[in-house]
Amino acid sequence: FMMANYRNIKALRYAAGEACQHCFIRDLSIVAAHSNRQIHGKGMGIKAHDCFIAYLCHECHKNYDSGKMSYAVFEIAMRRTQLLLIEKKVLTAEIINDCI
Repeated sequence: FMMANYRNIKALRYAAGEACQHCFIRDLSIVAAHSNRQIHGKGMGIKAHDCFIAYLCHECHKNYDSGKMSYAVFEIAMRRTQLLLIEKKVLTAEIINDCI
């Protein structure tokens, strides 16, 4: 069990140049959107672990944060992002498991 939230600047930076993992648009607005779930390390003023992110465009990120995108839909984009990062050797399944 990790006490401090896991941070991975590479995982965040790799968002630039990737497609949105929900709508698949490729533009300059793609960012690493963090999960809003407490189980992923989210707290008051604290972002979730950096392994629980989805690469989303501005519109999809806005929809997730405002509640217009369900968590179930976000989770699909998050899993796609995790697979990309595992393929790039930026994340491992072990890191993801350690953060739960």
